[in-house]
Amino acid sequence: METHKRMNLQQKSERLHEILAATGSLLVAYSGGTDSAFLAFSAHHALGNKMLAVIADSASLPRKELASALEFTAAHGIPTKILHTAELENPAYAKNDAQRCFHCKDELFTQMEQARFDLGFVHLAYGMNLDDRGEFRPGQQAARLHGALAPLLDAQLTKDEIRTLAREAGLELADKPASACLSSRIEYGRAVTHENLSQVERAEDALAAMGFRKVRVRHHGDLARVEIARDDLPRALRLEVLDDITEALKACGFRYTTLDTQGYRTGSMNEVLPISAIARATN
Repeated sequence: METHKRMNLQQKSERLHEILAATGSLLVAYSGGTDSAFLAFSAHHALGNKMLAVIADSASLPRKELASALEFTAAHGIPTKILHTAELENPAYAKNDAQRCFHCKDELFTQMEQARFDLGFVHLAYGMNLDDRGEFRPGQQAARLHGALAPLLDAQLTKDEIRTLAREAGLELADKPASACLSSRIEYGRAVTHENLSQVERAEDALAAMGFRKVRVRHHGDLARVEIARDDLPRALRLEVLDDITEALKACGFRYTTLDTQGYRTGSMNEVLPISAIARATN
């Protein structure tokens, strides 16, 4: 059974190479996460300098994530371009409803389309994989509107398979935790501003400095709801550590801090969305 699975994964890897080579030239939407990094790495192997990794830089991207993303492409010789996006200037994005991610990706792909035209590339692509189909991701709608390709999906690769292939390729971010943009930490209905994005970034940096690798700081106004990986919760629940967390987040501008007993998880802000809002955002 394991041999069969291995052969199947090898076939998917070969299929991905064929898909990428057939594009002729490609701009890859690159965030520094495992999926987009593996896509950029694979596209570079298939196309050489006929590909370009494009990273969107704005206040919603943590500085350490930008630095890490650029280090990865530099280490692997992957051509990279930074686009300075202005989604925060769009009132539809800043008001932070269920369509926020659509407006963000629409801004990104609009700028990528202009770059594609200016630089003479044929296609756009992004890192959607097979597992992403069942998730609430309004950005996929924007990708479709701009005709962006999804080579990982077309090769039928799952998230775990991408991590396996990245690990086998020796990529240092094969096991990197997911890292959504800072805006995803702001509760729906609360305006996204430079100030509250900075609060979240500084708070998460402070917790990382305490040794918490998987962490989210959810912004609920005066209240910070902290999600920490469950295997780290016993340490976080020690009184002296709770005091350190409280003081660190007060220094970031939060009046109150609460520790979420469910622990770290992606997309927890979406738990409060009504089904009707999710349906509108995915159609």
